Amino acid sequence: MTTLSSRAGTKGVPRAARERQVLDAATEEFGRHGYEATTVAAIAARVGVTKPLLHHYFGSKQDLYLACLTPIGDRLLGALRAAMAQPDTSAPPTPLRVLHALFTALDGQREGWFVLYDATLPPDSDAAGRAAYYRGAIDDLAAIGTADLLHAAGSSDPLDADALKYAWRGLCTALVRWWVSHPDESPQAMAERCARLFAVSRTILAADDENT
Repeated sequence: MTTLSSRAGTKGVPRAARERQVLDAATEEFGRHGYEATTVAAIAARVGVTKPLLHHYFGSKQDLYLACLTPIGDRLLGALRAAMAQPDTSAPPTPLRVLHALFTALDGQREGWFVLYDATLPPDSDAAGRAAYYRGAIDDLAAIGTADLLHAAGSSDPLDADALKYAWRGLCTALVRWWVSHPDESPQAMAERCARLFAVSRTILAADDENT
């Protein structure tokens, strides 16, 4: 979680450090409140700079959003692709590897997930298009992973795969939302918690099967 000093961005702060402060604050504001409700003035006030200076550094509100989104999207895609490509059979199952990669990629900018999945972006804008690109790429990876799981379970119904893909996205969103409200939880702790939750789910499902 980002905590900014009231003097952050005041005179004497190097430009690179000030830009980092702005991006951290903007990511948190966009992620918490959504694009539509977030104002450049609120971001500038958090960092302790003027609106003109923020516009000078990043351009428009949309440009600032894209400056937040792009590194988050690139980092998430790279981490998820690496997790799914891991060939070591002694590693945790793919879903747990993917979740660990997701938590690791978002650590320090947990609200970044909600920057990516922002429903308030202006339709047909560059911001909406760029976010849709990243969401589509993540969905493609999820489709591959869920299809493999269903194939192993003996299902070839494409609607099963589609439903599971959307359920997976919802699960990730719910877990990240819980994680945001528990800032002391590390990525490793979250991955271990998910492993325990999955184990409990399997136990519950197995018990249901025995009772039918």
